[in-house]
This record gives sequence, structure tokens and C-alpha cells, in this order.
Amino acid sequence: MLFALGEPVAFVALVVSFLLALLLRAFAIRFTARTLGIADRREPVSPRLREDIDPFGAVAAAVGGMGWGRVVSVDEVSRRHGRGRAAAVFLSGPLACIVVAQLCFAAYAFSTPLNYLGIIDPSDLLRGVDLPVTEQVLLSLGGGFLTFGLLALIPIPPLDGFGVLWSALRRPDRGMQWMRLWFEEKNIGVLVLLICCFFPLSYPILLVVLDVLGVLFVRLWG
Repeated sequence: MLFALGEPVAFVALVVSFLLALLLRAFAIRFTARTLGIADRREPVSPRLREDIDPFGAVAAAVGGMGWGRVVSVDEVSRRHGRGRAAAVFLSGPLACIVVAQLCFAAYAFSTPLNYLGIIDPSDLLRGVDLPVTEQVLLSLGGGFLTFGLLALIPIPPLDGFGVLWSALRRPDRGMQWMRLWFEEKNIGVLVLLICCFFPLSYPILLVVLDVLGVLFVRLWG
């Protein structure tokens, strides 16, 4: 997000989008888990920012453009109710963010005579776009929600995509067990993601990945 400091409105909108995405993800995961009978119905589904934010994810958002929320371990989502239900819990947060992003892009596309979504990439939105205030806000919010959701779907710990992959497997093999040990419990996954956020400084690897994953979602409204 620091890339967008040159556009204060876009910068503020990106910070807000990150915080809102954190809360939306947490709510979606808890609501889905309770609805599918995986979580206790007496447990509250309301998000709690202090619990749902991940310090390393916040650092990644600041230096790399986007970050992630608190790790939801596969131990927290029981597979005994069905692998599909467990996978749905991990999918719910990222997908909710992607849907909100599409609503923001739709609002922008139908409210402006000059639609730039056909020529810009997700990384451009994370760097801040020089447009009228309303358009800046809509595009920055959309870009923030979209990249948060897409990043979360990458299948490595500490991201939700790993939970989706783990839940989908009938019986996780040694390779998956090894990946979980080193990438989740020993935090190698966090280290890899942070390296992707810092290098190279002008155009971090993370932005390259988000551009590849997200360009079609942006072009859809171009």
C-alpha cells in the first residue's frame, strides 16, 4: 500500500479495503462454519479485528501491496462433517471478498464515461490511480478486495488456499504433511510470502502473481 502514498485518497481507500476484507473474511468463515454445522452455533460470528489480523499479513500489505488475515489452521475446521464442507469454510472468506470487488468494479463501470478497467492491472490499482475522487475510491476498494481474496486462495500456509487443498484430499500424504510442518508450524510459508513482497523493490513478485491471477477479474468490466 505504500506504493499508493502519492495518491492520498487511493491510499486511504486501500487501507480501508484491507481492514474491511479482514473483517469480511472472518465473518464469512465463521458464518459458513456455523451454517454447515462445523462450528458450535453458540459461538459468535462477528469479526474481531484484534484476533483476525495477522501482524505479518499487515506488514505484507504495507510493503507488497496486499496481505492476509489470521491463519485458520486445518485443525480448526473438522473434516468429519465432510471434506466438501470443510473446503467451503476455507473458500468462503476469499470468495466473499472477490464478490465485493466485482460489485465495486461494476459500480465504477456504470458510473463513469471513461472506463479504464480494460487497460489497467490489479497492481496499478494497488499503486493508486490518478482519477476523480469517487472513481479512485471505487477502484481502490475493488482492487483491495480483489487482491486480498486472490492472495488468500494461493494454496500454501498461512493462506486459506492451503486449507481448501488439505480439505479436498481424501487422505493428505506425506508431502502435504511435510508442507504443513515446515510452511505452517515453522513459518516458512510466511517467510516465502514476505520475500515475495519485498523483492524486487520496484515490482515485487507478489504483484506479478496478483496481476496474473486478477487481470481477468478486472478486464471483465473493461
